Amino acid sequence: MTEYLILFALVFGINLLPAFGPPTAAILVLYGLNSDLPLMGLVPVAALAAASGRYVLAHGFRFFARYVSEKTRANLAAARAAFERKKHSGLAALALFAVSPLPSAQLFAAVGLTGVRILPFTLAFFSGRLVSYTFYAGSAGLVAEHTSVGHVFQDSLTSPLGVALQVAMLAMLVALMKVDWAKVFGSGEGRD
Repeated sequence: MTEYLILFALVFGINLLPAFGPPTAAILVLYGLNSDLPLMGLVPVAALAAASGRYVLAHGFRFFARYVSEKTRANLAAARAAFERKKHSGLAALALFAVSPLPSAQLFAAVGLTGVRILPFTLAFFSGRLVSYTFYAGSAGLVAEHTSVGHVFQDSLTSPLGVALQVAMLAMLVALMKVDWAKVFGSGEGRD
């Protein structure tokens, strides 16, 4: 039981990071190689911890959104209104959360900032992680034959492509707050 609690705390903490956190999949591979915990226990605990961490992260950004300028709040409100107006976009975004290999921290930050409902995204994220984590944890032995877990962690933090992707996602998050979404979507919402 203690190993599960440690796994939960570790994965939860990593998923609170808004950027540059090591991939949860690497933690699962590490646990898969170095513990006797069954796959059927590892995966749901890790998926629940990751989803819980992202849920709290989104709420943290929702709290932060209260302290941005009035103009930025209006822009974010217009982005939320446009997102909620296009139901098919919402379904596509939920699918993106469920299966995307892109860093999800900035996506949850955007959900929190815009005020979009967090729970549907968290549930889609949890469902997708159940599938992907099963794959990663189940293939831990294969990964161990070809690389070390230390290299996976190091690559996630030092890879030029990985760092560039994190920086690009952070830049898009900043742009989300700066774009006049009411003007982009042609509505009167969000204008000063």
